[in-house]
Amino acid sequence: MPVTLITGANRGLGLEFVRQYAADGWRVHACCRRPQEASALQSLAKTHDNIHIHRLDVGEFEAIRHLADELRNTAIDVLISNAGIYLDRDQPSFGNANVEMWLEEFRINTIAPLKLAEAFLEHVAASEQKKLVFITSKMGSMADNGSGGAYFYRSSKAALNAVAKSLSIDLAPRGILVGLLHPGWVKTDMGGPNAWITPQQSIAGMRRLIERLSPADSGTFYAYDGQIVPW
Repeated sequence: MPVTLITGANRGLGLEFVRQYAADGWRVHACCRRPQEASALQSLAKTHDNIHIHRLDVGEFEAIRHLADELRNTAIDVLISNAGIYLDRDQPSFGNANVEMWLEEFRINTIAPLKLAEAFLEHVAASEQKKLVFITSKMGSMADNGSGGAYFYRSSKAALNAVAKSLSIDLAPRGILVGLLHPGWVKTDMGGPNAWITPQQSIAGMRRLIERLSPADSGTFYAYDGQIVPW
């Protein structure tokens, strides 16, 4: 049975990743900050004995290390770094930039994914598939930025892209593949009701990309539909 670990698994994209992988018979380690409040995830786990829920705030780096130690004998085929925040979505981030808010977005969106990769490197290396997957955003693309704004979120995702690209080079000698995926504009709490696609469509597309991930495209920036996103 292949194994996946997914962060931000309590709602939206993360929850749909859990739902689809569990339905396909994977062992799923679903991580979120407050499992006791994750009613949809808890309900899903009651119908699938292959879902294991863990408390994890990715902003608590010691907690990441603790979970990695707890799962030290578990080989993880696909680790999906999905947890992220968009604090400056509803307020201007230029004019009086809130430095603490900006640092928090970097902490969660950029630094935490790297700490996950560090902590779970051996778990992934011990697996058959050996895949690290980072959910990023087209808003981190320089070439695609035609509307400006969102300084905090854009910069944190651009930095994540750079992290993932470097990991794809540094970890290649160990056979580890790195997926860097834009989920599209999705109808979630973050994407809003006017978004173009459903979580089901987004996750199905990203899972196809994860399944076919190879050394040739490790570290390439892909959208959920298979289109290459310009840096």
